[in-house]
Formats: sequence, structure tokens, C-alpha cells
Amino acid sequence: MYTKYFGLHEKPFTLTPNPRFIFLSKNHKEAFAHLLYGINNHYGFIELIGEVGTGKTTVLRTLLGQLQEENYRTALIVNPCLTGVELLRSICHEFGLDSTSDYSNELLTELNKFLLQETAAGRTVVLVIDESQNLHPEVLEQIRLLSNLETEDDKLIQIILAGQPELGALLARPELRQLNQRIAVRYRLKSMNMIETRAYIRHRMEVAGETGGVSFSLFAIRWIYLYTRGVPRMINILCDRSLLIAYGEERRRITAGVVTSAIREILNAPQGKRLSLAFAGLICIAVICIALSLILGGWTPGKQDKGSQRPAASVNKPDQKAPPTSLSGSAK
Repeated sequence: MYTKYFGLHEKPFTLTPNPRFIFLSKNHKEAFAHLLYGINNHYGFIELIGEVGTGKTTVLRTLLGQLQEENYRTALIVNPCLTGVELLRSICHEFGLDSTSDYSNELLTELNKFLLQETAAGRTVVLVIDESQNLHPEVLEQIRLLSNLETEDDKLIQIILAGQPELGALLARPELRQLNQRIAVRYRLKSMNMIETRAYIRHRMEVAGETGGVSFSLFAIRWIYLYTRGVPRMINILCDRSLLIAYGEERRRITAGVVTSAIREILNAPQGKRLSLAFAGLICIAVICIALSLILGGWTPGKQDKGSQRPAASVNKPDQKAPPTSLSGSAK
């Protein structure tokens, strides 16, 4: 509705994943480095945990998109609400193997032959299971058995378990301690900070074709950050609603007032006089806090977003090499 009015080619804050809009914050880059490090060192099990909307799927899709086919074989399971046999059938299907059997031992035999062939050809096999917090303990035990598919000195398959914080609590159960002890690389994905939030908004607007037809004020960005806490999905929802309100009011600048109206719509805040005054009072308090934080923190619009440009931290261990920064080489 508002793209033509603001001179945009497309909506900048859609919720559906679009590779062209990918923005990797410092935490996203660190998560990427941890995953790549675990894969290329053949650690077997890797864990990625993050709250809803923090960008786990973005990191995983970026990773899978860069694992070159001549050096890797990958499979992604996005529906983990399966039995042990159903999961094995899904894995075999994703790798293009015969998945018609109803017996886990036959499926494991088929998978083992495939893994041995790929390893002999110098390729690394990577299995990603998203939303792993939904897996039943008995299915996780079946996944643990996959790690038994190995040679004398190497793991034949690298398994990434990605999920919400409930995954950590699930793996901490006593009956899953054998699996939990085998996870050698872990990373907890955090939300973006203020500077990264600002850079994220600017990045998506530029990709969508913004050339000056609309802008976000300093206070608006700060208010967006305080409400969303730097969670990308929430930023998308709030920014999209703010642009829609600005379009309806024929504005060219997203102010803190526009963002406040967007928050009210999202929360479906009641329109009663007393409740409206109470809501306005809370907004005033928040704006005052924003102003104080800006003054005390010395943050100004002209500062460079250095925080979002720092390279990802390495995940080195003693006497081990740093994670590779390129995927051009074949896995060892």
C-alpha cells in the first residue's frame, strides 16, 4: 500500500525470509563462525539456541547457502514433530536415499552406506534440525545413535540442533545426558543492540529502494529498539506498521509519535479516555528515559555504526586453529 508513496520498490519489513534482505549482526556472525567451526572440525554435534525471532533461521539458511555442493552434502529438517522412524525416513529422503522402509535398522544401514561414500569422496555431510525443542526425548535418543555412524578417527555426519531456549532445558534431562555430553560446540544467539538495530533498519530500507522518500528520526529508532529489544522479527512488525500509519497520515518522516501509534495498534490498546491518558503517561516516561540515555550515553545520529562492523569472534580452542573464514576449500 505504501511502497509507491515512499518511492520503494518493495516492502522492506516483510516477515518471510528473503536472502536479499539478510543482515548479519555481530552475534549472527559469531553464531555463523561457531557453526562453521564445528562442521569443518567434524565435532559431530553442534547446538544453536536463540529466542523466538532472533534470527536462527537466517543464520542456518545463510550457512546452508554457502556450503558448496562439491564439498558438502546438506539436509534440513524443519518439522521435527516426528517419531524416530519418521525422522530417519525424512533424513534419508532429504539426502535422496531410499526412505520407504518402516524399520530403523534398514534406514540406518542405508544412511551409513551413503555417509561412507561421501566421506570417501572428501565431502562433509551436514544435517540441520530446526525447532529441535519440539523433539521428543526418545527421538533425540535416536539422533544420538546417528553419531555412532563413524570411522575409527572421524564422525561421518555433523548434526546441528537449533531451537528455542527450551532446547537447553530438554537436553539437560538426566535421560539425555549422553547426548548432551556429546555436544562439543554451543552458541546462544542474542538480540541486536541499539546500533545494530539502527543499521538493520537502514539496511532493509536501502535494499527496498529507499532514496529519501521517507526517514526514521533518532527518537523513533530508539523507541523501536526499546520496544522490540533488538529482536529482528519484532522490528519488522513495528516498522511495517509505522510506515503504514505514516502513509495514512501523509507523513514522510517516522517520528516517535508514529511509532507510539503503531505500538498501540499492535497491542490493540483500548481507546477509553482514562486508559489513553495512562498509555500516554507511560509513553512520556519512556521518551524521557530515551532522552536521558541519549544524553548520558553520548549517542548521536552522526556516529558510525562501528559495533555492527566488527568481525565475528573466533571460537578457538587451545592448540587448535581458528575457524576458517572461507568455504572454498573442501572439508577434511
